[in-house]
Amino acid sequence: MSHLLRNQAPITDAGWKLLDDEATERLTVALGARKLVDFDGPFGWQYSATNLGRVGDVVDAPAESVIARQRQVLPLAEVRADFSISRHELANHYRGSVDPDLSALDAAALRMAAVENAAVFHGWDELGITGITEASPHDPVPHEADPARYVQQVASGVATLKRSGIGGPYGLAVGPADWVDVIEGGERGGYPVLTHLHKILDGPIVWVPGITGGVVVSIRGGDFLFESGEDLSIGYANHDATSIDLYLEESFSFRVATPEAAIALAAE
Repeated sequence: MSHLLRNQAPITDAGWKLLDDEATERLTVALGARKLVDFDGPFGWQYSATNLGRVGDVVDAPAESVIARQRQVLPLAEVRADFSISRHELANHYRGSVDPDLSALDAAALRMAAVENAAVFHGWDELGITGITEASPHDPVPHEADPARYVQQVASGVATLKRSGIGGPYGLAVGPADWVDVIEGGERGGYPVLTHLHKILDGPIVWVPGITGGVVVSIRGGDFLFESGEDLSIGYANHDATSIDLYLEESFSFRVATPEAAIALAAE
């Protein structure tokens, strides 16, 4: 039996497909960090730690001429978001409704994506995760919420990475507050900001809920490492006559292998 306990829920195969498809659709859009870092896995729920390839200090062993050193690992974090769905809405789906209310699942998916994105870019001290902006040795590029200046700021960030010997292509992670400026903005003369940014980066511009400002990263590979134990999955918790309590859950670790490969655009 799976730890997700899906077989104990009053949900048919068709109902589970509806929920899984909805979660996949929402998460594919919102999991922006995964589009800019190396993703490895999933390795399963029982996978508990990432090998760091290092050992601790030498300690004595209870025998002559014997030493020991402890292998160092990064434990995976378990992250979970609870939500409930209406049994009435599921019943409507079974009858043929094409618009069941799954807003609670949609909200949980966005919360999970925002938390994962924030962990990757800004870190999570309590779980031992150092984020990309925390690890970067570069001073952030002063960021102004002005579409006309955004191209200059991104170009400055790319130039800093190049001077550090970090090759491209490059990607841009953009928080929700700046996304509209990037998409709708135009420079003097009407040249779209988005088009100009693509020329500078030679890589993607990604909407990343959960982060503030923007981050320019190299996407050449090998610099930012996301390791998945269990990828985002829906599990069953409980139910009553009117609703079913479910949750979205995942386990992951994140490491920065090359701190110099990213630079933040941060408000002054």
